[in-house]
Amino acid sequence: MKPDIHPEYHKALVHCACGHEFEAGSTVKEINVEICSQCHPFFTGKQKLVDSAGRVERFKNKYAKFEAQKASNKSDKA
Repeated sequence: MKPDIHPEYHKALVHCACGHEFEAGSTVKEINVEICSQCHPFFTGKQKLVDSAGRVERFKNKYAKFEAQKASNKSDKA
């Protein structure tokens, strides 16, 4: 490695929104994250569905209209 061109490497303290804290290596001394392995559904096995502004419901309605149109096109051809 060339001298004096690399950033300084620290033991960083990582703070999660759930309150969990752990150490990791980084070029910054503190890191704030929204989700970590203690609260992420993949690692905890608890499925949390966060539906902001009804996105899932809007998708289902839109897809239902598409399926209805597709079915009517098939019946018209037969």
